Amino acid sequence: MVKNLQVGNLVQGLKYYSYTVFTISKCMSKSLEGVLVKKAYSRESYTEQQVEDFVKCANPETGPAYFMSHFFYIQHPVQGKMLYQPYDFQTRLISTYHNYRYSISMMPRQTGKSTSAAGYLLWFGMFKPDSTILVAAHKYAGAQEIMQRVRYAYEACPDHIRAGVVSYNKGSIEFDNGSRIVAQTTTENTGRGMSITLLYCDEFAFVRPTIAREFWTSISPTLSTGGGAIITSTPNSDEDQFAFIWKGANKTEDQYGNETELGVNGFKAFRAYWEEHPDRDEQWAEEQRNILGIDRFRREMNCEFIINDETLIAPAKLIELEGIEPSYKTGQVRWYKTPQAGKIYVVALDPSLGTGGDPSAIQVWEANTNEQVAEWRHNKTTIPEQIRILADICKHINDIVQNTQSVYYTVENNTIGEASLLSIRDYGEENIQGYFLTDPKSGRGRKGFNTTHKPKLAACAKLKNLIETNRMTIFSRPLISELKNFVAHGTSYAAKPGETDDLVMATVLAVRMMQVLQSYHQELDGQMTDHEDNSLEPMPFVAMF
Repeated sequence: MVKNLQVGNLVQGLKYYSYTVFTISKCMSKSLEGVLVKKAYSRESYTEQQVEDFVKCANPETGPAYFMSHFFYIQHPVQGKMLYQPYDFQTRLISTYHNYRYSISMMPRQTGKSTSAAGYLLWFGMFKPDSTILVAAHKYAGAQEIMQRVRYAYEACPDHIRAGVVSYNKGSIEFDNGSRIVAQTTTENTGRGMSITLLYCDEFAFVRPTIAREFWTSISPTLSTGGGAIITSTPNSDEDQFAFIWKGANKTEDQYGNETELGVNGFKAFRAYWEEHPDRDEQWAEEQRNILGIDRFRREMNCEFIINDETLIAPAKLIELEGIEPSYKTGQVRWYKTPQAGKIYVVALDPSLGTGGDPSAIQVWEANTNEQVAEWRHNKTTIPEQIRILADICKHINDIVQNTQSVYYTVENNTIGEASLLSIRDYGEENIQGYFLTDPKSGRGRKGFNTTHKPKLAACAKLKNLIETNRMTIFSRPLISELKNFVAHGTSYAAKPGETDDLVMATVLAVRMMQVLQSYHQELDGQMTDHEDNSLEPMPFVAMF
């Protein structure tokens, strides 16, 4: 008979491990030396202590902590095989994983978030029968790394604790209790059609934004049937899906202003800091700043949402940009500022075919202050209708300022822009209240601005300088969002794959207009001229009506 063993605890433990037949005795369990996995559905003998250990591991409340601190072995990069001994913040992390259906954790690099998750997933698979655990990593190598840690821990786990396996390979493990762990790369269709008990997303902030959005849209209905989700990552852009979920998890006030435990999206937010790691101090931090640079240290270690890509605008500056709600709208045009008499306004159209693909965009800027006034964007507006909207914007400004000499407009004239010029001719330039501004460097009297490589790069450089020196004020959240995805592309800049840059390109066109107007309106010099560059553009060609 087994002594000092509570029958209730034994039954509770066996309930979570019902596929294995136990014979309880005081003899040692049989040795399976040289065998990496435990045979499925095997009959074994257990000592009293082994049964007690098993019962503690199977406890639905304290089981994960006991299992990981007694039977979870990891590969330390220096010390080799060692028993997992969690730091205080890792203990809190595991508790968050276990006690909340949905959790999102933002942690610095190399703080054990993936290792801790691997241990918890292994426990979940072995002690929660008939569970499907999906590991989704941003790269194939990342998914395999998680599974390697799970397999290592499983192979180091004693037989009286671990479950038998039916299938065992690099991408998945299927236990004899009906549970399985599957690792996949995060794509738009990952997990579609699966009945998921627990989802684990590793480094979710580094999944391509368009893929992350589609993945989350696809997987959410699966989780709504009762599954749970664990999301961990070091931050990247504050515009990606990870940031969206993180912000929702940190909005913990209900409609009455009362503090709630969970965010408005049902997620529990967990945050760890590099200072919490016992091996890290200010001297370590200073060394890392010298190695990584300030921006990378702030992102990788301070967990600030500083973009990892080579964006046109410095990542640290992008973090500071905050948009506002439009003050009013005219149709689909968002107005952030009311035009004022005595000011100069530029209206720039970046056209598109209007067939549902790339959007067309209009940006309106106050040249005297470099402040954004209005914007418009749509992807199903025909070119003639785009010109009508351009004319309506110019009329709205002129109705307020009562001076057509204060309004300048233009269009990009290459490729699709040729159709815009024809539409302006058909609409009647005399019906657009303002001056049609043309690049003085355009050949053969061609109206508008031609956006070739060299002028685009020069205007991008000017835009970068104006924003980073606080001489340009952006109010539009959509424009800020596009700037965060406007990255180096070969020898130029463009939107990331799957993103748009039409608002940015309309702004670049507006910058070119304001550079040309410098030599026509000397009062613009203070805003547009860099201290290191006092050269002026040639006089503009202005079509006056």
